[in-house]
Amino acid sequence: MKIGFTIGKFAPLHKGHQYLIEKALSEMDKFYVVIYETKVTNIPIETRANWIKQIYPEVNLIYAKNPPTQYGLDEESVKIQTNYLKEVLGDIKVTHFYNSEPYGKFVARDLKVKEVQVDREREKYPISATAIRKEVELNEEFLEKIVYRDMKEA
Repeated sequence: MKIGFTIGKFAPLHKGHQYLIEKALSEMDKFYVVIYETKVTNIPIETRANWIKQIYPEVNLIYAKNPPTQYGLDEESVKIQTNYLKEVLGDIKVTHFYNSEPYGKFVARDLKVKEVQVDREREKYPISATAIRKEVELNEEFLEKIVYRDMKEA
């Protein structure tokens, strides 16, 4: 059985994230989205998770609460993050890690799963959550209506 997962803050969920999730859903028998608590937005984790659940009811959600604050691609930071991720995943026997980030190879290595890179160069959807948070109205085309509404109300 092929069991994939991805991780993120989804702050906000945008078309690039959706492209990755849809690719994974088409290739995996089961797929998990690990959604992280974050201070980059005041939109609660429950609201962000609800976006995913409404659009992709077949996705299995895992809440990553109180994540480590140390980030980076150095070995110490990677170890801290991947150990936390192992805790969050618990007994789930994942086989594939879907991502579009430089840290993907480290997560795949440390969890001993296959890495699947999806549109790392952002060619299909040239957007980032950071850019959307800066200018929500200018990037509306990259958001589902429920996400845009919640972003405007935040």
